[in-house]
Amino acid sequence: MHPLRIESLVYRWPGGERSTLGIGALSLASGESLFLFGPSGCGKSTLLSAIAGVVDVPKGVIRVADQDLGALRGGARDRFRVDHIGMIFQVFNLVPWLSALENVLLPCTFSQRRRTRAGDDPAKTARRLLDELGLSDPSLASKQAHELSVGQQQRVAAARALIGKPDLILADEPTSALDEAAKMAFVDLLARECAEAGSALLFVSHDRSLEGHFNRSLDFRDLNQGTE
Repeated sequence: MHPLRIESLVYRWPGGERSTLGIGALSLASGESLFLFGPSGCGKSTLLSAIAGVVDVPKGVIRVADQDLGALRGGARDRFRVDHIGMIFQVFNLVPWLSALENVLLPCTFSQRRRTRAGDDPAKTARRLLDELGLSDPSLASKQAHELSVGQQQRVAAARALIGKPDLILADEPTSALDEAAKMAFVDLLARECAEAGSALLFVSHDRSLEGHFNRSLDFRDLNQGTE
């Protein structure tokens, strides 16, 4: 099974005059990490939105965990996303009034599959992920998200994406607010956790200093050949 397979994807935003995406082929194997780089505004985030099922795509062009995303609509697509995809955003999207631990456990609240794959005690698994991602202080797990530093919020967002071993992790410029040492350490931790969980990792960024931390890398401008 390939966590991600794309064939002949063309996407144009509603009302747009030009296609934003024109991807001939792209695939990721279980446990593989891919660094996709390119300048801001070139369509990298749009590709992640298409893979996550946030925007509508035709049938037969994107498969995640062998499911044709174009064949899913509405609630079915939302349920599939939380079951099979972990997402790390540039702004992290944590729930500010929930604790760090509660934020990590959110996928287990909405997905029976993720809850089952998180083990007999999902809270214990969540604490282990926080510990391995550098938040070993027990008091941090009980802090509300808005009380955490940017670096701490980033690690909580990564743990939330990883819990329950989703097939695919999508990371959209998650290191942009970190200093050099912190971002390198985070990328190493994220890639290692994905490999151990068997989750494919698609990491997009404009920062090529991160390139060597991944199994392979691609220039998005080379990949995105079909735009008008």
